[in-house]
Amino acid sequence: MLLYSLRLLGGLCVYISFTLRLYCVRLVIQLISHKTEIRVRYADTDQMKVVYHGKYLEYFEVGRAALIRSLGLPYSELETRGILLPVVEVYAKYRRPARYDDLLSIEAIVTELPKVVLKIEYKVFREGEMESIAEGYTIHSFLQATTGKPTRAPSYFVQILEKAMASSNDSKGYH
Repeated sequence: MLLYSLRLLGGLCVYISFTLRLYCVRLVIQLISHKTEIRVRYADTDQMKVVYHGKYLEYFEVGRAALIRSLGLPYSELETRGILLPVVEVYAKYRRPARYDDLLSIEAIVTELPKVVLKIEYKVFREGEMESIAEGYTIHSFLQATTGKPTRAPSYFVQILEKAMASSNDSKGYH
């Protein structure tokens, strides 16, 4: 018997009376996203006349930098505050090739608040197409610039993400 439900940030919690447990089901997958465009240069293509697979990691970087900048905290500001965000893991899945002069949209997405690592997901679309041509993610560690040692995500960074997530959820009607 379903008694009532409670909406929490990024999900819906349902109390089920016969088990007396609180279950949380994630409804909101995309919390923060930003899109940026890039035109494929001739230098980005290989002998097969398609974008070289390694270039997609550069496209991810363009999307990531634009996402962080859109939050009002560009990489240079993080570095000034003594924080580095090196990539510690990367994944890419190529679905269809991009070619010279294609206009691509790179969507960078943060789906959860970071603690010690930040995961950013990416989707790459060709202009006028609904299905992605490539997808992937990067995982970043937070490092203290002076010592090179891992650290937790700075509170100011987490607060900026929380504010952006709340704004994103409000604009989608998840009050």
